[in-house]
Amino acid sequence: MIFARESDILGNEFEAMKDEKAARLADVLGGAERVVVLTGAGISAESGVPTFRGPEGLWRQYRAETLATPEAFERDPALVWQWYDWRRGLISRVEPNAGHRVLAEWENMFQSFAVITQNVDGLHRKAGSRNVLELHGDIWMTRCTREKTVRQNLESPLQKIPPVCPDCGALLRPHIVWFGESLDPELLDRAFRLCGTSQVMLVVGTSSVVQPAATLPFAAAEAGAVIIEINPERTPLTPHADLFMQGKAGEILPLLDRALKAKGPGEGGGPRREKPSEKG
Repeated sequence: MIFARESDILGNEFEAMKDEKAARLADVLGGAERVVVLTGAGISAESGVPTFRGPEGLWRQYRAETLATPEAFERDPALVWQWYDWRRGLISRVEPNAGHRVLAEWENMFQSFAVITQNVDGLHRKAGSRNVLELHGDIWMTRCTREKTVRQNLESPLQKIPPVCPDCGALLRPHIVWFGESLDPELLDRAFRLCGTSQVMLVVGTSSVVQPAATLPFAAAEAGAVIIEINPERTPLTPHADLFMQGKAGEILPLLDRALKAKGPGEGGGPRREKPSEKG
């Protein structure tokens, strides 16, 4: 059975509903002082960044899951770096989209504002965001396998594969959390603390299934934050969100930004938990 999209059924009414919902979301955001945003692959996909996983994730005869591991790097560091060099080349040709730019601008609008991202492409920083927690690392950073020092490397293509540390000559590895590795505990603790003190949390472009990031919105909700989900499709988080707005981040966030600015300072009335009947 094929289900029609809500937008196909309602036509212009759907646009009016989006504007109305954006106004409600802006009302929630308008009085907030502490806001945190969790982003996933969806926001970067709108800029043209491939997911590198799933059916489209094949590189030569390898899949991402077989290359992004400590074992693969130990076995053949040159092969792993060739794959990352290819990925970096693809990412270098894309730009932040309107969703990234809105979030960067919002950093100056709230007393406390942070972006927690599962993406490694660096597009949030490229858009101008400064307070960014990159849970899974940054593809433009390298880490010395001996000294553990972390440096930025923007070469594309890389001059030497595999690259070596300029200080000690040891192999460099991508500063990425690979399959089978744990997230930085200090970074993860900071993410949970931000969620636990936030008044509003936006969850943007993520499937809400990858742990431990998928737990963050629930930690924020338990602490009393209003949870706003923005995603093209419903996710396991949707039934638990206070407000859900269906659509792409590059379209919904600018719409929300315009509604927020139209209210003017101090007109939001402060964040509040929405009634369950207002979800959806």
